Amino acid sequence: MSVTRIHTRNVPFRTAEMLRQQGVHPVLARIYASRGLSDVAELSSELGALINPSGLLHIDAAASYLADAITAGKKLVIVADYDCDGATACAVALRGLRSLGARVDFIVPNRFEYGYGLTPEIVELTVREKSPDIIVTVDNGIASIEGVAEAKQRGIDVVVTDHHLPGDRLPDARVIVNPNQPSCGFPSKNLAGVAVMFYVLLALRAELRKRGVFDAQNQPKLDALLDLVALGTVADVVKLDANNRILVAQGLKRMRAGRMQPGVAALFRAAGREARRATPFDLGFAVGPRLNAAGRLADMSLGIECLTTDDEGRAWAIAQQLDAINRERRDIEADMQDTAMLHLDSFEPHNRTTISVFDESWHQGVIGIVASRLKDKFYRPTITFAPGGEGLIKGSGRSIAGFHLRDALDLVSKHAPSVITKFGGHAMAAGLTIRAEGFDAFADAFEAVGREWLTQAQLERVVETDGPLEEAYFSTQFIELIDSQVWGQGFAPPVFCDEFRVISQRILKEKHLKLLLEKNGKRYDAIWFGHTDDLSERAVVAYRLDANEYNGVTRVQLMVEHAQPA
Repeated sequence: MSVTRIHTRNVPFRTAEMLRQQGVHPVLARIYASRGLSDVAELSSELGALINPSGLLHIDAAASYLADAITAGKKLVIVADYDCDGATACAVALRGLRSLGARVDFIVPNRFEYGYGLTPEIVELTVREKSPDIIVTVDNGIASIEGVAEAKQRGIDVVVTDHHLPGDRLPDARVIVNPNQPSCGFPSKNLAGVAVMFYVLLALRAELRKRGVFDAQNQPKLDALLDLVALGTVADVVKLDANNRILVAQGLKRMRAGRMQPGVAALFRAAGREARRATPFDLGFAVGPRLNAAGRLADMSLGIECLTTDDEGRAWAIAQQLDAINRERRDIEADMQDTAMLHLDSFEPHNRTTISVFDESWHQGVIGIVASRLKDKFYRPTITFAPGGEGLIKGSGRSIAGFHLRDALDLVSKHAPSVITKFGGHAMAAGLTIRAEGFDAFADAFEAVGREWLTQAQLERVVETDGPLEEAYFSTQFIELIDSQVWGQGFAPPVFCDEFRVISQRILKEKHLKLLLEKNGKRYDAIWFGHTDDLSERAVVAYRLDANEYNGVTRVQLMVEHAQPA
């Protein structure tokens, strides 16, 4: 297992004091300051505080082009990606474009037959099944050089909306909207694919207003799509900067008020969560995975239908189907996990900086989750591979802080040019295809990059905490205040850290540690999930606060993130 140490975040005292004077709760002021927030304005969750769409390169050209297409009655076909961001982006595009008067349909490639992005094969399929005048990509397309060329050759324009990192060349599309393309000055590079599409709709609506198609009174309400934008943003694990926090807060606000798409409501119900108490955690760990399951094991068009139907009965039927597929995904994942641990039986984390593992029996829809679990366990950049047919194997990778996975694969492909056939992704997650016989060569080349880039300190897991919490705040009121804020990727929820005396400890359901802790004569219930080793009598504990409801009584419980002897 990996080495873990607790680190207390540095709090710029003056910033925290300033925030406190502007009316922020003293503990929250300290927490925000340590996360680089320096102005109350960055906490605004009002829609008016969103960065203006005009900052996105070529968005005006996209709006004008799409407005012309709508006027001319052209047929648009959305080519979606098969994950949660792709599905929500597709639903946002379909619902939004229809409300603005477009003729629009969609297609979502089966990831096992067609792979990722707009490939020439997918263009051919789209032409055969949907006969589009224009193809609009959502959450993909920035790397689809051949696919866009194929579409052009067939007389079809392509509008690319994406947020992935571009390669050395851009596709020759009619227009590209992507905050990460060269010379785009948009202040937030962290928009998810669904948010890029939402921004395109805002610009398109403004263009149609300018042309007199709508006025401020009768224009369609695009904010009705914010539940989908929030879901895709949280599920895609993009950084929740100030702009993304507004999008998520607005979506959650709609869910809590019961104003969401029937499919989103049905997914909450299928997951056994209450939409009126929706949190980012629900979106990332309950609703998102059920939607993702369709793309992993079956066909994402089921997930997209769930998000686009207005029939509540149909939405509920699909949500139950997705829930069943997700259960199947969990079983497959558990088996793969066990196999992975057998492969890594002799794995010595201190001798390696990376993990590459392949098994003949694995399911390529689930390898990404397995990579994620292994990365959590060993704290090493991890790539898991499954058979991809035709002598190829497909890999999915997850990384750790300070190791840019897409750049690492880029370097491997330069060092060992014949091994990788294609790759793409982000800093923290990426996908690739390699020749089956090249697995060992790949693993060695990947390990070489790890050795070159990673220091020993970076290979230690660090639990970042916000230091001790004053006794007065161990209250359900304070927990409610914390839970009402938007936390997530890059804006981590508060984790406090104190020294406690361990009064009692017992193992729950053979896998969790149930604790009674004491500090200054006050006692606290605590639980450490997935952990069964005894703690010493005095322990330094990093924990989150949780309000635990039992028999109608709500009590404060500490959720242990990490503990070590004091």
